[in-house]
Amino acid sequence: MSAALPSRDLLARLVGFNTVSDRSNLDLIEFVADYLNGLGVSSTIVPAEDQPKASLYAQIGPDVDGGVILSGHTDVVPVEGQDWVTDPFLMTERDGNLYGRGTCDMKGFAACVLAAVPDMLAADLKRPIQIALTYDEEIGCIAAPPLIEAMRPLPRASAAIIGEPSMMKVVTGHKGIVELATHIRGYEVHSSLMHKGVSAVMVAARLITWIEAQSEANRTAAPAQSDPDGAYEPPWTTLHVGVIHGGTAHNITARDCTFSIDIRNMPDEGQRDWINRYAAFCAEVEREIQAISPKTSITISESAVVPGCREENDGTAEALARRLTGDNARNVVSYATEAGQFQDGGYSAVICGPGSIDQAHQANEFVSLDQLSQCDRFLRKLISHLSE
Repeated sequence: MSAALPSRDLLARLVGFNTVSDRSNLDLIEFVADYLNGLGVSSTIVPAEDQPKASLYAQIGPDVDGGVILSGHTDVVPVEGQDWVTDPFLMTERDGNLYGRGTCDMKGFAACVLAAVPDMLAADLKRPIQIALTYDEEIGCIAAPPLIEAMRPLPRASAAIIGEPSMMKVVTGHKGIVELATHIRGYEVHSSLMHKGVSAVMVAARLITWIEAQSEANRTAAPAQSDPDGAYEPPWTTLHVGVIHGGTAHNITARDCTFSIDIRNMPDEGQRDWINRYAAFCAEVEREIQAISPKTSITISESAVVPGCREENDGTAEALARRLTGDNARNVVSYATEAGQFQDGGYSAVICGPGSIDQAHQANEFVSLDQLSQCDRFLRKLISHLSE
């Protein structure tokens, strides 16, 4: 049998695995599988199809419906270019805080869940607890859908709690994400004859101007319609271009230009509608440039389409989380999680986890010991609830 470890010690172990999204997470997943196996808990590893990564799920308790999924991701964002005071992959305690990459987002929650496994085993659970850990959340929530599908044979859970940092508040809604890449193929000529060519950079500027106009129109028109309470910040769908590359010289109409689009949509807005609207405008512009040269084109590719978390009426997950935390306020956020994907999979879902999103992705990321303790207490209450 493995020795049970407190959440602080488990967090130190998890932080020690460099699971930045461009690296493998298999060492961490194997550690978790071995830890659970040592406690007598079997787990299932769900490997990625095209890279050395994997998700994991496990169940503790009886094979009956009505349990709870505790979900988290194992990947973290890069540290390059950030001014870290300590080694980001060696957890350091200072002034009541635990520093290290992933302490807040979101290995702290995973550590608390794993630390609670002995209590789960010792309890007389009437309904099961299912643990779900994914990869590549940070680059588009890629692994959640196949993991959810792999968990279908398990008894049907009544709620999924996604432990993203929320200061242990109950978050019932968040925006969705659409990540698009656009490639414009222009037609090169000397800039003195630019009327005979097509500048991919200038076409990109036209598309980006359209994107900016949509975001501004949302700002002026959407808040009262989509979020009357103004709880989201901002309370409208935003469209943003963050990266652009193109051109070869100042006196050549650019042959190529690529840029990325980040759409943060209100959770009840159709993501496909936004994609179709943008594609229709691109098609209109493409017809114009192909009239100059048939060699030109505009190509759109989808990097990620992650649904928002929709606020539920009388949601099981929300009611449970509010009962366990005592938090009855309306909390919604603009960052995205895997909660909407669990909803798409048929689960009631809510976000509740230790740490502040203000610390996520930052240099010297930390979670406080108090937040870990609050999460530990939350899980003890959950175990007691499922034992009733």
